[in-house]
Amino acid sequence: MSNVFENDSPSNLTEYSVSELSGSIKRTVETAFDQVRVRGEISGYRGPHSSGHAYFALKDDRARIDAVIWKGTFSKLKFRPEEGMEVIATGKVTTFPGSSKYQIVIETLEPAGAGALMALIEERKRRLGAEGLFDAARKRRLPFMPKVIGVVTSPTGAVIRDILHRISDRFPVHVIVWPVKVQGEGSGEEVASAIRGFNSFAPDGQMPRPDVLIVARGGGSLEDLWSFNDEAVVRAAADSQIPLISAVGHETDWTLIDYAADVRAPTPTGAAEMAVPVKAELEAQTAGLTARLQGCMNRRMDHHRQSVRALMRALPSLDQLLALPRRRFDEAAAGLGRGLELNTINKRRSFERTAAHLRPDVLSNRIGERRQMLAERIGRAERTIERLIDRSKSRVGRADAVFGSLPARLKSQTARMRDHLGNLSRHADTAVRHKLARARGELVAQDRVLQSLSYMNVLKRGYAVIRDDEHRPVSQAAMLSSGMGISIQFADGEVGAVTTDGGGPPAGRKRASKPSEPGSPPKQGSLF
Repeated sequence: MSNVFENDSPSNLTEYSVSELSGSIKRTVETAFDQVRVRGEISGYRGPHSSGHAYFALKDDRARIDAVIWKGTFSKLKFRPEEGMEVIATGKVTTFPGSSKYQIVIETLEPAGAGALMALIEERKRRLGAEGLFDAARKRRLPFMPKVIGVVTSPTGAVIRDILHRISDRFPVHVIVWPVKVQGEGSGEEVASAIRGFNSFAPDGQMPRPDVLIVARGGGSLEDLWSFNDEAVVRAAADSQIPLISAVGHETDWTLIDYAADVRAPTPTGAAEMAVPVKAELEAQTAGLTARLQGCMNRRMDHHRQSVRALMRALPSLDQLLALPRRRFDEAAAGLGRGLELNTINKRRSFERTAAHLRPDVLSNRIGERRQMLAERIGRAERTIERLIDRSKSRVGRADAVFGSLPARLKSQTARMRDHLGNLSRHADTAVRHKLARARGELVAQDRVLQSLSYMNVLKRGYAVIRDDEHRPVSQAAMLSSGMGISIQFADGEVGAVTTDGGGPPAGRKRASKPSEPGSPPKQGSLF
């Protein structure tokens, strides 16, 4: 009996397997906490996993619960969770049987009031400001008249239409729009990429580089404008080499990009007004400056004109300036004739004095002296030549004696060199004759060309050259007058003639019968 009682079960409880118990707990928890709202501080958040899911924990000062956001839900969140942010999570509680843990599967996530977001913004503003991203020294002045404006905004909203309309009204310029999302997941990365993309344009590239950037978005709640508080957007705005205008929200809305931008505009329309001037005002200002410049030039010209007139009155007249030179010229002209006469008389006297010393006997004596001197020099030259010849003969004799005693081989070598020298001499004579023949041929060819271009060949064809009494060629009949003596040159000679009014020769005039010799000077016939 004792054995029977020892094997009996001590309790009538239902026996469960581990899986059954875990599944029962899971169903019970999910049924009891189907939809809950939990307020807590995000802890252990390291960003989304490689699978796209996000794992972290919610905690307060006494407890902690694991949380998960699935990939599909994470992409629909209005803002990303961040470490230390106090949030209100809505979802359902479930268990994870594999490790006996429970967790909340978050479906929506919102900050725990505006105060939490503002505290996060203030902390981020303080940290980025400590890095110098908001310093006034980093900010650049906007260009006065940009040629290209880059706009980073949504292409479907009313903001881009307001900006384009305002720019078109004030000063139409080239506008490049970089379309981005301005709200929701990934909007911050798109805005930062657009700012960096505009800065990467080459100044002389195919796409023109903007002179100023406008980052714009319409008004909204703090959550709607959260993308422009993103750290990536703030850093991209601070690093932009192109001057940047922040136009996010209304005048009362402030985001961190406003502190990093070079200029903050209260509205997108105000950003367009800051970017470009008013063309009509510039034209009016230019017209006013032009009028002032024209008036200043007129007054300046009047002043210079008066100064020139005053100087003209102070200057002497042209007659006064030329009076003294004219007098000097007249005096010089009056004394010129007398000076020429005196100079001629002085020259004649000097010539007569010199000629008085040139008598025939003096010239004969000087010629005799020069002849005697020349004869003496010739005699000395002859004697010098005789001594040189004698000295050369003696040297040749000594050389013959020396050469006579040289060996036969040296004599034969000397004979060969003498033969070689004779051959070179003959070749040199032949080369000189050929050179002279070529030069003679070239000279004959040049003479032939000269003869072909000579006007004497034209005279041989029956033409003649008429020259006036000063032996100048006559090319027109108007250059001659009646009774003028002329000479007519033919191919075989030249004759003289006298011009008349008629076509025949003058009465009593004999025609020249004998041509002049070639090369002799032209002869003028006698008129008497």
